[in-house]
Amino acid sequence: MSASGVPTNRTNLEIDGEVSALIIQKTQEKSAIMTLARRVALPGRGLAIPVITSDPEAEWVAETGVKPVKNPSLTKKIMQGYKLAVIVPFSDEFRRDFAALTQQLIERLPLALGAKFDATVFHGVAPGSNFDTFAAVSAQSLGDAPYDALVAADTAIATAGGLTNGYVVSPQMKGVLLGSKDNTGRPLFINSVAEGAIPMILGQRTVASKAAYKTGSPATVGFAGDWTQAVYGVVEDIKLSYSDQATLTAGTQESPVTINLWQQNMFAVRAEIEVGFVADTSCFNAFTYAPSGATGATNG
Repeated sequence: MSASGVPTNRTNLEIDGEVSALIIQKTQEKSAIMTLARRVALPGRGLAIPVITSDPEAEWVAETGVKPVKNPSLTKKIMQGYKLAVIVPFSDEFRRDFAALTQQLIERLPLALGAKFDATVFHGVAPGSNFDTFAAVSAQSLGDAPYDALVAADTAIATAGGLTNGYVVSPQMKGVLLGSKDNTGRPLFINSVAEGAIPMILGQRTVASKAAYKTGSPATVGFAGDWTQAVYGVVEDIKLSYSDQATLTAGTQESPVTINLWQQNMFAVRAEIEVGFVADTSCFNAFTYAPSGATGATNG
């Protein structure tokens, strides 16, 4: 409550539907997982996703013969929404300029939400039992023969019943691939040096993401898979609220930093979204890399 008696700790930030939709759109663009996987509408109670484990098989029959009936084998995965949240502090100057505040929300929130979602799917601990991750998928070592590792991953995914249709590469994996050359010294994974990018790998779509990297011996540097076997769902639009009188604890657990919003002429926006993810993880492989001379085991 201000000195004039007017409440200053408002709990709802008035954002129109267009801006909220734009934040979700940008989150999808910032997330490699959301870019490649398919999206479904996720009700608050969760959703059963059917997964085909074997296809029906056709047979030859005579002209008047009885046609075979072959049912595919199905199983179900439960997709459940889990809350992903972040609080972003701003100076009071942004509140005076709503356009500037909106632009900052559109830039900052999708990056934070998308990065955390990807990091969790790629390497992290699932927020619950009905949320799949790639933390334990089979891995191929890029080593001194990156092309062979890509072919090995493609073969392993095919053996699992999938069809490789997308790659996620970290900046570190991009560097390894850009340095790969044939016997004549020609780069393997770019059309020309001037392009300096890897638009496709083995003819399939490639998405760059910092979240694909995880340090280690060896380090995890990328992923490949059949993205038709990966599904994410969002329960509803992003929820936004703000406060100018709270005390925030930022930094790390070892080195916390306290921000008193009222004392420092600041306010903070809290963003929340409920999102779920399920996949047939057997149709995905990770890529690992250790510098020359370093060793390390990969997942089988």
